[in-house]
This record gives sequence, structure tokens and C-alpha cells, in this order.
Amino acid sequence: MTYDRLVCANCAAPVSEGRCPVCRVNRERMQQEGPFGGLSPAALIGVLVVLIAAVALLAHQTA
Repeated sequence: MTYDRLVCANCAAPVSEGRCPVCRVNRERMQQEGPFGGLSPAALIGVLVVLIAAVALLAHQTA
């Protein structure tokens, strides 16, 4: 989930606006996590399985 869709429980404003210290801290934390920080572990495992399958298929075709 991206921080532009989150609403702060402290000030009830969008986290992306950074109106209160809680918003600012969470916005900074989410920006530092990178593009895969918002993905669930199940989604990351799914992406990994798809990548492994693609590499295996490619290796099988070249052999």
C-alpha cells in the first residue's frame, strides 16, 4: 500500500500531507522501504515463484 492512500489515526489527515509528527515519521519510513516495502510476504513469494519458473523454462528451452 502506498502512503498517499493512508489516513493517519492521529490527525485524520492523509499521511502524504505530513500534518503531524506521526504522519511525517510514517511517510519517511514508507519512502525508505522502497518499491517492494508495501508488498505482503505472500505476494513476494508469488513473484519469486514466477521468476524461478521463468528461469527454469528458459533453461529447459536452451538445453
